[in-house]
Amino acid sequence: MKRRRKTPWLHQWSRVIIGAIATVGAILTSYLTIIKLSGSDVVCTGEAAGSLNCDVVLSSPYATVFGVPLPVFGLLAYVSMMGFSLSPYLINEEKNKDLKQKVEDWTGILLLIGATSMAAFSGYLMYILAFKLQAFCPYCIGSAAFAFSMLALTLFGRHWEDVGLLMFIGFLAALVTLLGALGVYANVDGTVGDRVAIPAIQQEAEPGIGWPVTTTSGPAEMALAAHMNEIGVRGYGAWWCPNCHHQKLLFGKEAFETLDYLECDPAGQNPQTAVCQAANVQGYPSWEINGRLYAGSQTLERLSELTGYDGPQNFKYYLPGR
Repeated sequence: MKRRRKTPWLHQWSRVIIGAIATVGAILTSYLTIIKLSGSDVVCTGEAAGSLNCDVVLSSPYATVFGVPLPVFGLLAYVSMMGFSLSPYLINEEKNKDLKQKVEDWTGILLLIGATSMAAFSGYLMYILAFKLQAFCPYCIGSAAFAFSMLALTLFGRHWEDVGLLMFIGFLAALVTLLGALGVYANVDGTVGDRVAIPAIQQEAEPGIGWPVTTTSGPAEMALAAHMNEIGVRGYGAWWCPNCHHQKLLFGKEAFETLDYLECDPAGQNPQTAVCQAANVQGYPSWEINGRLYAGSQTLERLSELTGYDGPQNFKYYLPGR
């Protein structure tokens, strides 16, 4: 009498582990979705070039697809993976053994398609993160790790009778995902590629004045500045602050000169120190938007998002590393 072959541990628990990973991923993307929609600052410890890179990534052109925040799509993907992985456990095997087997087979295929697509898209986003944005984002890297872990569990967490079909479905899912990603971000890549990095600071600041603004404004920068003035946005800075100078360079000389921007250092030109103190400014530069202060130099895309600006965003400059 042949002994019944014992089911491998991984085969028994792969769906539960996938469900657990997907649950954590859903919580993560829910948090990022709330942050994106509310305009709040994400909690992040990864720093480079003196800036919080998570906010940089979330405010980049790559963080929105068809006008919808990218974390929303991630949330839908994780919720789907939760459903695919855990749905067979809702069926009573003793009463509906055949039905449960069919559900396991179909959801196994769906898990393969979903995990492969998420891994392929995550790989593309890691490329964007490393070579386009040049930023470090723990949330993004964590989500990519989740996607590849779910793919590995899907591939090795069950017995696949037709390996050829497995490879074909996986290849097709990855190909469609990558082609779709390239199509969605084609215009974004062109916009970022046409921009010019702002010049580095190579001299001492002139006491009380700072550095000269050597960049010129385009129509998009002028339109954003006009919108910010229209809704009462106010900026705060100091003549000796490099990040304040970077902010000026992003706008260009003509646009920045039209903004309501106050000098907070008593030694600067036309200082408004009392106003800065009354506004409880803690760092430079800071932007007061709808009664809330946002500290640090902001990308123009981020300012567009925070202020509700929906005009042209073919801005001329970018800050390296952001």
